Amino acid sequence: MKVVITDYEYENIETERAIIEGAGFTLLSCQLKRPEELLPVLRDADAVITQYSSITSEVIEGMEHCRMIIKYGIGVNNIDCDAAAAKGILVCNVPDYGISEVSDHTCAMILALGRKLMPLAGALKSGGWGYSSAVPLKRLSECTLGLVGFGRIPQMAAKKMRAFGMRVSAYDPFVSSETTAEQSVNLVSLDELLRTGDFISVHCPLTRDTFHLIGKEEIEKMKASAFLINTARGGIIDEKALITALKEKRIAGAGIDVFEEEPVHPGHPLLSMDNVIATPHSAWYSETAIRTLQRKAAEEVVNVLKGNKPFNRVV
Repeated sequence: MKVVITDYEYENIETERAIIEGAGFTLLSCQLKRPEELLPVLRDADAVITQYSSITSEVIEGMEHCRMIIKYGIGVNNIDCDAAAAKGILVCNVPDYGISEVSDHTCAMILALGRKLMPLAGALKSGGWGYSSAVPLKRLSECTLGLVGFGRIPQMAAKKMRAFGMRVSAYDPFVSSETTAEQSVNLVSLDELLRTGDFISVHCPLTRDTFHLIGKEEIEKMKASAFLINTARGGIIDEKALITALKEKRIAGAGIDVFEEEPVHPGHPLLSMDNVIATPHSAWYSETAIRTLQRKAAEEVVNVLKGNKPFNRVV
């Protein structure tokens, strides 16, 4: 059986090769992203591992006997899941490789924004002294963190930020109030979360239903002193609406690790704003996370090709 890695940004794929070829399968690695490049390579693949490639309906239709597609990561928005399901192809992901890292990154952004570290450091470098560049500043234990989505990552972020005394609320239509109550988190509507949160952190997957879930109307509901954080997917927030709100000081600031178009252009407005912490889709990263992701993706491929039930099936 043939396994194809469409693209990857890691130093090497020796872990995948050892696991997949060690199980008796053939492995072909590429660095291809566009559908027209992928079509001839994936035509006879039995399994596909992908990172950022566009696995469109056209690509999927051209697959002759593929059994599974797995994403290096959590979000599968670069894969046409409906087309895969219609053709009987499993779509899998690796949902637990970087929970610690992304939740840490989220918390780091909350702390840096909440303590206004960027303006304080900037003022000091310019000769300023004292706390005037941080005025006004709220005590974290007097703040509410609102989580959009309550899966593995936001649950861990909630636990970490509760250690700072923060109140935590969550909006997730797929989670019960019993689940949130067990973790001392209030389950609320999106409207209430936006109106009451001092920090709004986005953690839901990007789907047709969540595209621009946070747009102009939603941002207008937020407090003028609130911060918006996104370590999930760029398309969940309407970037144009966010940029306008930040310029007009409708909200206090933002922490952004993901963008609607990636890699982001160096001239992107969010990169030059003093009230924004922007990072290059790196919240997931640590050396441990990379090793775990590569190993688990390869193990899932072998698991499915041997006829077993997938560990983490999306569709």
